[in-house]
Amino acid sequence: MDLRFQHIEYFIALAAIPLLLVMYLLVLRWKKRTIRKIGDENLVREMIKNYSPHKYAVKFTLVLAAFLLGVVALANLRSPKGVEKVNRNGIDVMIAIDVSKSMLARDIKPNRLERAKQALSKLIDKLSNDRVGIVVFAGRAYLQMPLTGDHSATKMYLSSASTDIVPTQGTVIADALDMCYASFNSKEKKYKAVVLISDGEDHDEGALKTAARMAEDGIVINTVGIGSPQGSVIIDELTSQEKLDVNGNTVITRLNEEELRKIAEKGNGLYQLFTNTDELVTTLDAQLGSMDQRTVTEDSLVNYKHYFPYFLFLALILLVIELFVSERARQTFTKSIGLAKSGIVGVLLIAGCLLPIASSAQTDKEFIKKGNEAYEKKDYEQAIANYQKVPEKAATNTTAQYNLGNALYRNKKNDEAVQAYELALSGAESKGDKSKAYYNKGVVLQNNKKIPDCIEAYKNALKLNPEDEDARQNLQKALQQQKEEQKKQDDNKKDDKKKKQDDKKDKEKDKPKDDEKNEQPKPQPSKLNKHDAEEKLKALLQQEKNLQDRLRKVNTATSAKPEKDW
Repeated sequence: MDLRFQHIEYFIALAAIPLLLVMYLLVLRWKKRTIRKIGDENLVREMIKNYSPHKYAVKFTLVLAAFLLGVVALANLRSPKGVEKVNRNGIDVMIAIDVSKSMLARDIKPNRLERAKQALSKLIDKLSNDRVGIVVFAGRAYLQMPLTGDHSATKMYLSSASTDIVPTQGTVIADALDMCYASFNSKEKKYKAVVLISDGEDHDEGALKTAARMAEDGIVINTVGIGSPQGSVIIDELTSQEKLDVNGNTVITRLNEEELRKIAEKGNGLYQLFTNTDELVTTLDAQLGSMDQRTVTEDSLVNYKHYFPYFLFLALILLVIELFVSERARQTFTKSIGLAKSGIVGVLLIAGCLLPIASSAQTDKEFIKKGNEAYEKKDYEQAIANYQKVPEKAATNTTAQYNLGNALYRNKKNDEAVQAYELALSGAESKGDKSKAYYNKGVVLQNNKKIPDCIEAYKNALKLNPEDEDARQNLQKALQQQKEEQKKQDDNKKDDKKKKQDDKKDKEKDKPKDDEKNEQPKPQPSKLNKHDAEEKLKALLQQEKNLQDRLRKVNTATSAKPEKDW
């Protein structure tokens, strides 16, 4: 049994125990001095012979033990109830989403990519019993999220997909299908599906062969065409201007329905044109739900078992017993009852002070539960409000801070989300909790383009949990981004250096030297007559004409295809 204290900071109250012991000894010393001051010591002891020092020590011990138990109750000893086996019937679904710049076209408002993400987010909500993974692709394909049953994490990664996440532009559907193929369990011949959403532009022929090969392995490929056949311009996110090709012409991106339909046919799936989010989600959910499903047994974490009520109950019992223990050597039962009644109020006051504090753990759980319910309803503002009520009573509540970070991230408050994850790390006790907090912190930092910080967070997550494949994948991606950024910086430095060198050479070239000024030859009179000069001029003009003709022929023979970057 893994027993841990939730609020170890309350143990600082144990520092009062030595102080109480010192006070007890001082009281005993004061009593002895008082006896000597009153008069004859033997006579005074005869007068107080009914007083029992032993019972006084017992009363003090009971109070001290009750105090100790109260502190332990506040620290809230708890243990995880372990895991329970949960059976689910479902399939594995890989989502491949096109993030090329052509997806920024606004023929579907606000643009193709945003509407695709909205539709896929609703689809994930429908796939409650299925494992879901994400592949993003443009000129290259990347595994954004491996297959997982954690749909909250999947939607978090989906929301972060953008055209900047893949540096190479284009639309390589074949690579995206290959990446999805590699993500499935190769030993199974069914229970696997792909949902590919793209405008299909710049389709590569290898996609049909890949789709056919995947179909032979039992993978069903469903495609979604998003866009319009008549096409639309692309608005550059940085300049807010229409995108132009290398020849200065406005780029028009058109939906390639024919190729997407062929891929679905080869993959034994369904092609659907995006017209309405709810209609698309309903159709895809029905299509995926009609597939054969397997029963999977998974471990599901449950809540902690709290032991603070037992310690609090024992503390109250000891205080009640202390009330019935008299300092007198002989005490009638009636007097004892009277003394107990007079002290009941004191016990109730102490209980009134301890119960609200000890029950704070239960109150915290209620706020967390309300926050979770609001989070599931996508009411992130309300979820944040509930999570933030917990730290008012327990600033190191790991669960509250962790969930608060998730809600803040979904509410586009990335900096505050990072702070919440850091607070969760400061209060986390288990390696698993710390690893998850580091991982989510890394995701937020990566989306904020803080690559060095996110790399450090992923490394810490892997140190605590070396088997976290998600952290490993994201770390590799972040390292690749760091390498590309460093390469860009190096190239820029080289360009700047070269430009400075060229400027320096031009200045030196234009600047006349002193020797040239002093040693310039004197002009000589021309020895050519008028006829020879005319003949030489004609020869130069003919050479220029021949050169222009050769260049024209070369330009005509060379076919240059503009490079596509959308």
